[in-house]
Amino acid sequence: MRLTERIDCEMDSNIKNRLIVALDVPTADEASRLAGELKGSVNFLKVGKQIFTAAGSDLIRKIQADGFRIFLDLKFHDIPNTVASAGIEAAKLGVFMFNIHASGGYEMMKTTVERVRDFAEKNNTPCPLIIGVTVLTSLSDQDLAEMGFKNNVREQVSLFASLAGKAGLDGVVASPQEIKLIKELCGQNFIVVTPGIRPAGSPQDDQKRTMTASEAFAEGADYIVVGRPITGAADKVKAVNDLLG
Repeated sequence: MRLTERIDCEMDSNIKNRLIVALDVPTADEASRLAGELKGSVNFLKVGKQIFTAAGSDLIRKIQADGFRIFLDLKFHDIPNTVASAGIEAAKLGVFMFNIHASGGYEMMKTTVERVRDFAEKNNTPCPLIIGVTVLTSLSDQDLAEMGFKNNVREQVSLFASLAGKAGLDGVVASPQEIKLIKELCGQNFIVVTPGIRPAGSPQDDQKRTMTASEAFAEGADYIVVGRPITGAADKVKAVNDLLG
């Protein structure tokens, strides 16, 4: 069974189960406190570079033991063998999903998918979803031009999403503004994980391509990733309910 088929079976119509809250905080104590405040309100948490560098895999094990499922957001980008090996370690941790940069190329993505799935099958363990990072939501057409890209954002997202699908990835990370484009290119079962979610009227911070949660779901997002609008709120459970309401 392909991973996309497995996740179709698991997908819940309750949008609470499609929200991933980002634990973008500096210490394990703060991450644990946030997880405790959110328990019962959300099921998925994102562990990114900041907190993983500070607290490592022990934090992931602790949070998973509390019943959360983890999106490991380390955006692996290296030679194929290195990224595939990192992916196997993510599978050993039991994370629900991890990501790799689509800009690492077809061979890097394909090798990672094959080796992680092979590891999971041989060890009879769940295989995490593997998704590709397209173009960061902090980047604009001008930013890409300054970096030497000839394509605009939509063109580059299209290229990376198509390459990720060809390599066998389960989906991609992209801004809400590219969801429909990706679904048209790669099919409705190709997962789109969407950061850049902001409540109406709130500051965009360093995000440049944003939508509200309801707009993103209407566009076809499978999962949304939200950080500061929830983690920075005085009442985090209320912030979750307001965001999804």
